[in-house]
Amino acid sequence: MAFSIEYDVVVLGSGAAGLTAALAAAREGASVGLFEKADLLGGSSAISGGVPWIPLNHHQDEAGITDSRDEALAYLASLSLDRMRPEMAETFVDNGRDTIQWLEDVTELEFTLLPSYPDYHPENPGGKPDGGRSLDPGLFRFTTLGPWSDKVARSRRSAHLKITDTTLGGGTGFLDDETVQYRLDNDLRGCGNALVGPLIKALLDLGVTPVLAAQALDLIIDGGRVTGVRMLIGGQEHDITARRGVVLATGGFEWNTDLVAEFLRGPMTAPTSVPTNTGDGLLMAMRAGARLGNMGQAWWVPAVQIPGDIAFGEQRSNLVNRERTLPGAILVNARGRRFTNESTNYNALGGAFHEMDALSFGYANLPAWLVFDEAHARRYGSFGTPPGSPIADWIPRATTLRALAEQLGIDADGLGGDGDYRFTKDSTLGRLDEGPFYAVPIQSGTLGTSGGPRTDTSGRVLDTRLQPIPGLYAAGNVAAAPTAMAYGGAGGTLGPILVFGRLAGLAAATAS
Repeated sequence: MAFSIEYDVVVLGSGAAGLTAALAAAREGASVGLFEKADLLGGSSAISGGVPWIPLNHHQDEAGITDSRDEALAYLASLSLDRMRPEMAETFVDNGRDTIQWLEDVTELEFTLLPSYPDYHPENPGGKPDGGRSLDPGLFRFTTLGPWSDKVARSRRSAHLKITDTTLGGGTGFLDDETVQYRLDNDLRGCGNALVGPLIKALLDLGVTPVLAAQALDLIIDGGRVTGVRMLIGGQEHDITARRGVVLATGGFEWNTDLVAEFLRGPMTAPTSVPTNTGDGLLMAMRAGARLGNMGQAWWVPAVQIPGDIAFGEQRSNLVNRERTLPGAILVNARGRRFTNESTNYNALGGAFHEMDALSFGYANLPAWLVFDEAHARRYGSFGTPPGSPIADWIPRATTLRALAEQLGIDADGLGGDGDYRFTKDSTLGRLDEGPFYAVPIQSGTLGTSGGPRTDTSGRVLDTRLQPIPGLYAAGNVAAAPTAMAYGGAGGTLGPILVFGRLAGLAAATAS
């Protein structure tokens, strides 16, 4: 693939952060080199739900939803445990509206509100119980990308679903055959593909041609300034010059087991992101002298591994978002006891998996299983199986709860005793009383890590003295999250990523 060895701005990574940074820089008139480590574009953003969480967005005005800067900041502060830097939160809230408007002006993105979708902690100060901050990118016709349409990562389960078709957006996760066929015939894709597709098209229209299978090896530093990147492309090393700046947008480090063990606060065994997220950008920034932040945190999720579900050559882990929230299912630990509210948001649920048992000096709620009964399975289906169809053979089952516990090594008295398994008022009501009974192993997973080099409000990477490293910028999961551990609602990761991706691209393009 043809590429130049000299650009104004070099962007590493083609997820939402990298694409937005590249687009912002290119529209400022900078020549932009966009390099992607994988063979496909889009990174983890492409296989995500594609929803950004943006307070004060203009679609709220159209729907008559009131919001305010003070409410948004109070809400984020209530979720941060005092770990969020106020100036970063303020920059996010103050630039979100303009970022969404800009994206709709310069690309084919057309966001709509997720109907009546509440913030994840609506009871907190500034929370919105009636929603308005989470945005749906809809569907995008990938035929408009020409030969690039097949060079974008996609989720096998949800590529042609809108977020409103999924359980996260209020749907069932299944479409009728006619709708499926229409979307396939026209290559209409939703969720993460609907977010990154228009960004890719806008870049191609501006003459920015991404370079795939291009691995960044290290930053080139001259006189204390980052002036380029050493890349491995086509089996050969190349020094790529960046006259104004390098933007790191390489994703997190969740697929690097050494870094996970060194930094994360608790166990994480099932990343749901693309496997190229091995911390390349983090390590390059560290070698350049970057100050780190938020390193113990990730965007936590309960995850399941379905045998044979392979993506990018690796066993795929999937977010468990549907089955756990429906009547007739509970999460239990090895003692056979229910340990959390199954209907809580996925990011907050991560804390339940990190609870320590001081006596055993282990994690009290790992291993864990999602246990459900035949009535649940018949009515709702399970893990890709439509309602009314046989449950997949890989899922363990038994005629009684006690027998199921003995099969899996769960305390049989805990799971199979006379306890009342009716859900309490903090979750969806339901009972487990119709055999056979099923149990799916649940792991502590992540959408991506959220720690990395600290940046200022323009996306400039800071050194250990909190001074900008000249020529180095970062956005997305490679950087310390602007909202720290706060995850406001659906799209709590992608909202700040879009905002700070744009700011980093603008700053790099206009640097002297």
